[in-house]
Amino acid sequence: MTATLATTPIADTAFARLESEGRLLNPLLKDKTAKAGRFGFRGELALRFAPKLADEARPPELLSQQVMAVANLGEKHIPFFAGYLLSFEYLKDVAEVLGDTLSAGGKYFLFCNNIDLSKKYQVPYKGAMFYVLPIDESTVYNEMLDLLYLEKNDLKKKDTAGKLDAVADAALKFDVTFDTITYAEGLVLMGPVRNPNENRPV
Repeated sequence: MTATLATTPIADTAFARLESEGRLLNPLLKDKTAKAGRFGFRGELALRFAPKLADEARPPELLSQQVMAVANLGEKHIPFFAGYLLSFEYLKDVAEVLGDTLSAGGKYFLFCNNIDLSKKYQVPYKGAMFYVLPIDESTVYNEMLDLLYLEKNDLKKKDTAGKLDAVADAALKFDVTFDTITYAEGLVLMGPVRNPNENRPV
């Protein structure tokens, strides 16, 4: 059956569990995109929840911010994910939260605020390969445009969904390799965690 835009509810995508767990927060986009059968998300991914006090809903203890991700109708894996992390250490949290939506063939990009600005790594974890990149007073969107050689002016007229489609399409073709390190090696290499209120990308 050919997927149509009208038949792309989030419940039929790999986002379904994340949505049911209340992890897809503050969306700029949480809807079908212009590409048939594709659902897109831009917002924040809750990684750790604070303990609930009675009926009080408390903000998450840990987030991946500036998330860009897509999922396809009827598929159990998320093929593209990018997000900002205050510390490389939280790669583990991202991998555990995404869990069974990760695949060996997916393209996963994590921009970490405490790795050497001159370094880029590939880190295998939970059967997936993560591209780990530095970020310094920029945004995940701008960093992805630079990484994928996309011209911002070419995307200006597109809406949020159209911009996400363009980034995702280019990211799915990304095949540059960086130094491969283990998660444990990354923990040794990472720098101190910065104050999240200083120069935080918005």
